[in-house]
Amino acid sequence: MRKLVIASRNKGKISELKELLKEYNFEILSLDDYPEIPEIKETGKSFKENALIKARIAAQETGCLALADDSGLEVDALGGAPGIYSSRFAGPNKDDEANNKKLLELLEGVPFDKRTARFRCVVAAVDPQGIEITTEGVCEGKIGFEPKGSFGFGYDPIFIVDGYGLTMAELKPEIKNRISHRAKAFKKIAAVLKGLLD
Repeated sequence: MRKLVIASRNKGKISELKELLKEYNFEILSLDDYPEIPEIKETGKSFKENALIKARIAAQETGCLALADDSGLEVDALGGAPGIYSSRFAGPNKDDEANNKKLLELLEGVPFDKRTARFRCVVAAVDPQGIEITTEGVCEGKIGFEPKGSFGFGYDPIFIVDGYGLTMAELKPEIKNRISHRAKAFKKIAAVLKGLLD
């Protein structure tokens, strides 16, 4: 069974990805399995650059096929922010709750129809031999007025998914794992990887 390293230490993300990739025959590891690898700095100017930076370092350090994603929320009324700064929107040491609070404060007074947003995810797969592939997934929606739901993480409680009328955090995980930006990007890359392995 071929090893696949997910270049992340985010427990929520790792369990979500294990679920998304379970039908493929990989032994899935994460950076938690390689404590000697230091925190990877996201210095890119786009989701794609950041995903490639993380996947390249993980592949180089572990000698395994590595997968990394960079994803975030783009809010039209904020000119596409928080974008690549989604995880540290409220500051470097802040958490999901602080990020959501800041976003809702910035959108105060903006009517619902103007609160359009999307989750965007770019996934990079890098093989130590130098193969590099990227795919992208998008999920459209609007920003609600208050957090709702207990599933998911990040901005899920305030992101109302188009066509569902519920926040991402109110959707059952099996639905989220079918329609999310991350699910779309990972399904595309998993199909490519399967082709490579076959």
